[in-house]
Amino acid sequence: MAPVSQQSRIGVLALQGDVREHTAMLHRAGAAVRPVRRPAELAEVDGLVLPGGESTAMSRLLASFDLLDPLRDRLRAGLPVFGSCAGMVLLARQVLDGRPDQHQLDALDVVVRRNAFGRQVDSFEADLDVTGVEGGAVHAVFIRAPWVEKVGEGVEILARVGDDTAAGGAADRIVAVRQGTVLATSFHPELTGDDRIHRLFVRTVSDVA
Repeated sequence: MAPVSQQSRIGVLALQGDVREHTAMLHRAGAAVRPVRRPAELAEVDGLVLPGGESTAMSRLLASFDLLDPLRDRLRAGLPVFGSCAGMVLLARQVLDGRPDQHQLDALDVVVRRNAFGRQVDSFEADLDVTGVEGGAVHAVFIRAPWVEKVGEGVEILARVGDDTAAGGAADRIVAVRQGTVLATSFHPELTGDDRIHRLFVRTVSDVA
């Protein structure tokens, strides 16, 4: 079997957000990585990462760069995708506390609350047990993070915040989910130096490619 780097071409949506950080982590995880800004670039990848950033800005830029409908089409066709923080918001079928003009990709049967953990000053870190990730707890960074309020029948819950986090009343909220080949986290695994979440996604892409 060929190495993952030869099998799987993983794009990072390069319109706004943590593009460089995700790119570095995917390289560490063994993937061939390319930025995606145009429909032609989207057509060439086997998987896609939607980075952390600002979900409203990313939503508008997807429309401005004529990527919104092509991305929806590829998601319906089974394109593996991983969204962190703002990426999770974009992937959800419904967003609470979002803007009325915000576009949704409707790739995850979840209801997400935008900026649920609070403002920038309410950012926090926590160690999480993440289903499918071996080697102990994942250290997670939450920055103006969403959480998942409701999941559909086909959605697997991978992680919740614990009772001992800085999130206070947000303990036990859902912060990582998977539905088929779609993975999403409320937190930013691209910021910690731990590439296990990215390796999980690279394996998913490799299995489909």
